[in-house]
Amino acid sequence: VQLVESGGGLVQPGGSLRLSCAASGFTFSSSVMRWYRLALGKEREWVATIGSAGAVTMYADSVKGRFTISRDNAKNTVYLQMNSLKSDDTAVYYCKSSLGLTNYWGQGTQVTVSS
Repeated sequence: VQLVESGGGLVQPGGSLRLSCAASGFTFSSSVMRWYRLALGKEREWVATIGSAGAVTMYADSVKGRFTISRDNAKNTVYLQMNSLKSDDTAVYYCKSSLGLTNYWGQGTQVTVSS
């Protein structure tokens, strides 16, 4: 089982990034996928959720209207489009899969928003 995040980096405030999470080794198309983030000195924060078919999405209030979660089940990949980035969005971003009681986590990708 693998979840591999990519797409992080350094971006200026107001900029955009698109994170990807490539999955393998489990039934991705049946799994609910989530993005979380962990900022230095803070607790882990849930960011967004997408249902297995992609029809249902939910967002934390802190990112609503700026971030968009999506998935491509043919590519076993979930995405997080992040627009209008703020310094408060600086964190390591993780994807998580859930199928029944089984959860898997990726290793994370660093996003730094700074001028």
